[in-house]
Amino acid sequence: MSSPMAMPGTGHPILDDAGVDRLSELLERDAVPFGGMGLEMLDGFLSALAVAPEQLPPERWEPAVWGGRRPGGLDPERERELDALLAAHQALASQRARHGEAPLPDRLGLLLWLPEDPDEEGDDGLDIGVDWALGFFRAVELDEAGWDAWLEAESWIVDALALIDRLVITPNLPADVRAGLAGVPGFEMPTYAERLEIVLALPGILSDLHHHRIRMLTPRVPLQRAAVPERNAPCPCGSGRKYKKCCGG
Repeated sequence: MSSPMAMPGTGHPILDDAGVDRLSELLERDAVPFGGMGLEMLDGFLSALAVAPEQLPPERWEPAVWGGRRPGGLDPERERELDALLAAHQALASQRARHGEAPLPDRLGLLLWLPEDPDEEGDDGLDIGVDWALGFFRAVELDEAGWDAWLEAESWIVDALALIDRLVITPNLPADVRAGLAGVPGFEMPTYAERLEIVLALPGILSDLHHHRIRMLTPRVPLQRAAVPERNAPCPCGSGRKYKKCCGG
């Protein structure tokens, strides 16, 4: 991403390289030490909000970003900077979800860590996508009823979220959690290759969820049956015969 680009219909520029660096700096200083989110977790969080059943106002979701509340004592200029950076990150997440099936351009890429050489497996590669997935599910928790309704109605959404949930499973999980998972029939710790495959599938999952959300928001107009003519009335087909002797016979 080399320069900010306005998201159609919002006027908000999407996050550019300078914005990514600045937002990451502020989060590491003012959010992460207080149980808030780093940049990768925030990207998963805002991605889930962008495709969620209900669009939540900032007062519902922003406290989770900071681990409670926005840092206090900020001057008006810094407040405006934070608002602009969060709006730009939201615009990025929303435009990414709307992009469709075509490969994502760099400016819409997921903001998560990947190894420089994806073909070279390393121990640290077994954490790929964990923070992004944790952020995604923290957003899901803000509207459990809405997501549960989707999950009950659409088996493919169950499968999609189960795939993202695989990213949360790492060798760094507490021993008791890993022991519990190991007792689940068919459970296997995701491999580096599987984690990488899931990460590559994330843009498509977001696109599918976005299209589903739009379908759910589109009013359904009930089909209206045409009035049935009286049996002795002229047939509406134009034959000149009575309806009972023609199409109604």
